[in-house]
Amino acid sequence: MTLPLLAWPGALAIGLSLGLLGSGGSILTVPVLVYLVGQDEKHAIAGSLLVVGVIALTSSLGYLRRRALDVAAILAFGLPGMLGTWIGAWTSAWIPGSIQLILFALVMTTAAAIMLSSRTTTQDAAGTRGTLPKQIAAGLGVGAITGLVGVGGGFLIVPALVAVTRLDLHRAIGTSLAIITLNSAVGFAAHATRLAGSLDWNTLAILTAIGIAGGLLGQRLASRLPQAVLRRIFAIALIVLAIAILAESGSRALRA
Repeated sequence: MTLPLLAWPGALAIGLSLGLLGSGGSILTVPVLVYLVGQDEKHAIAGSLLVVGVIALTSSLGYLRRRALDVAAILAFGLPGMLGTWIGAWTSAWIPGSIQLILFALVMTTAAAIMLSSRTTTQDAAGTRGTLPKQIAAGLGVGAITGLVGVGGGFLIVPALVAVTRLDLHRAIGTSLAIITLNSAVGFAAHATRLAGSLDWNTLAILTAIGIAGGLLGQRLASRLPQAVLRRIFAIALIVLAIAILAESGSRALRA
């Protein structure tokens, strides 16, 4: 299948979001695959995890070179997140696709609220790193959401890392990309066991390639553009998109 022309800027935006903010890839990828490419919800959720996982991996390498990854946070937050992702993906088999999109839209509105919060953009590394149980609990929770609705969880991971591990925003973004890579890999593996034979690999490959280019561009822009402004603009866009998804998916769920 050839990637529709309208999906190209969407793919670029996926990478830009991950490169700039360390988050937002899946929140854009699922709507791109459903509404611009025409995939059903189940395939879009599985495919989004592959696309975002690969883009996050390539984007995280730049932060690794700058030593902006926190290994302790990756282990304490990311490993429990992988377990949570598998549980969420396993649970999703019993949830209708329209309900998954409704849950997805609710996650979008939560992410928008977090992005609009001044605390997530101004808090620094001062203070004491949160306790290990808190980090594990946060990782499990974000991982479960990742597996259930196909989001990498960056919009939740970045604020959680800042709040729980007391990382500065720059290191939280780099660390978030590494955690997204782990969570997405586990989530995709869980979904792919049921859908691998019917996934559109060509479309996913093109989407990933464009997204990687966007991610590299996003990293270049990240040091030049105000993060607070970017977050507010993106949050508003998320709210608008979430309302549209809720309206469309809600009506289908009621008709089912």
